[in-house]
Amino acid sequence: MRTYTIVVEPDETGDLVVSVPALPGCLTHGKSVEECRERAAEAIEVHIAGLLADGEAVPEEKAVPQLLSVTVAA
Repeated sequence: MRTYTIVVEPDETGDLVVSVPALPGCLTHGKSVEECRERAAEAIEVHIAGLLADGEAVPEEKAVPQLLSVTVAA
């Protein structure tokens, strides 16, 4: 079993886009947070299967990403 942090962000259409910071290129989307969780699990499984099929190492999440805010004058 592996655990990965997912990032859920709204896109310009109102849907939610999901990325997995520890697995670059692993993306999916959904209309609700629950749908995003389900689709993320599927996307992660497929992504890992692809890495293994290509003989590549499967990255482990080393630390939970932090969400920070920065204010700038623009």
